[in-house]
Amino acid sequence: MLEQDLGLLVIRLVVGLIFVAHGSQKVLGMFGGPGLVGWTGAMEHMGFRPARSWALLSAGVEFGCGILFTIGFLTPIAAAALLGHATVIILKVQLPRGFWNSKGGIEFPLSLAGGLLGILLIGAGGFSIDGLLHLGLMSEGWVKLIGVIGGIGGGAAIYLYSVRPSVTTPSA
Repeated sequence: MLEQDLGLLVIRLVVGLIFVAHGSQKVLGMFGGPGLVGWTGAMEHMGFRPARSWALLSAGVEFGCGILFTIGFLTPIAAAALLGHATVIILKVQLPRGFWNSKGGIEFPLSLAGGLLGILLIGAGGFSIDGLLHLGLMSEGWVKLIGVIGGIGGGAAIYLYSVRPSVTTPSA
């Protein structure tokens, strides 16, 4: 059991801290990131309207849920939100570029999504706040199923929202 808990901790630390780092680029402008103003412009360019709201949501999910996932607190909720975010990234940005990361493809976000999905299905492990607090609800099968469906389905829905044709109002 010790080895399994350590393995789950390593996966949570690596995947979670990658999301925290990416989120801190967007929220705080750290690590050469664009900050919230730059990220809002990027969201506008990608077709998300209203761009500021989507930028706040996106950056907040990466940063906040990245922290929750890393420490293993409310892990299925954090993993589902991050899985939805990864789904949007894969569909909206990387999929048109193919598979390989060297060409901006899906390889990297798909790897992160795999780690999220694995933890979502297995659980956070004993070295997590969920485990330490014995949050039994977080290990229920139906919670995990809702997390998988909600994460991937929610991400796909957000992607479809972002590619819908813009509606113009007739001028008077």
